[in-house]
Amino acid sequence: MNMPGISRTSAWCLALTVSMLAGTLMATKLVARRKPQPLAQPLTSIPTQIDGWSGTSGQDLSEEVQGVLKASSLLSRVYRRGGSTVELFIAFYAEQRAGESMHSPRVCLPGNGWEIGAYGSEEVPVGDQRYAINRYVVEKGMERMTVLYWYQSRSGIVASEYLGKLLLIKNTILDGATAGSIVRLTFTDRPGAIPEAVGLASHLIPEVRKCIGG
Repeated sequence: MNMPGISRTSAWCLALTVSMLAGTLMATKLVARRKPQPLAQPLTSIPTQIDGWSGTSGQDLSEEVQGVLKASSLLSRVYRRGGSTVELFIAFYAEQRAGESMHSPRVCLPGNGWEIGAYGSEEVPVGDQRYAINRYVVEKGMERMTVLYWYQSRSGIVASEYLGKLLLIKNTILDGATAGSIVRLTFTDRPGAIPEAVGLASHLIPEVRKCIGG
């Protein structure tokens, strides 16, 4: 005589096993569909002279940091205009996979001792379009900085890490394209600094698009 409890347990175990196998098969197919997309032109081709801003090479990243980021290409640059200074950082990934994807500043900054004091978003006008990007105010001791960042790929621009992951899955399924970049601007928190940085971002977005291609 079969006991109902055992039958239900067996059915759940079978269903779970089938689901795990199906998930593994799907993950294997997605991995197989991934294909690297190199830059159309190097990040260093982004102009050093933009709308009155003059860019110079930024701080070199240590081998340890580069090993953590595992990016295909990196750009660190400092832009200055008058008394204003904005640090630009771009990490591009020709192919994203587990352990080799874009690192969110929301996670990296606290890991480097910065405390997030406030966060929100800004709209960046580019031609007749407007793009939402992230805005974070971070503090470390007496230092107070503002960080603007966004994720940019051939599919477009997103601010949300979660939406970015969904688009990554969608693109992987459709054409295997997983390339993308994170663009970050960092500057001292002071009156008038955000509009200036947003203006710089409006010029950088098309330049990054040229590098990514598509």
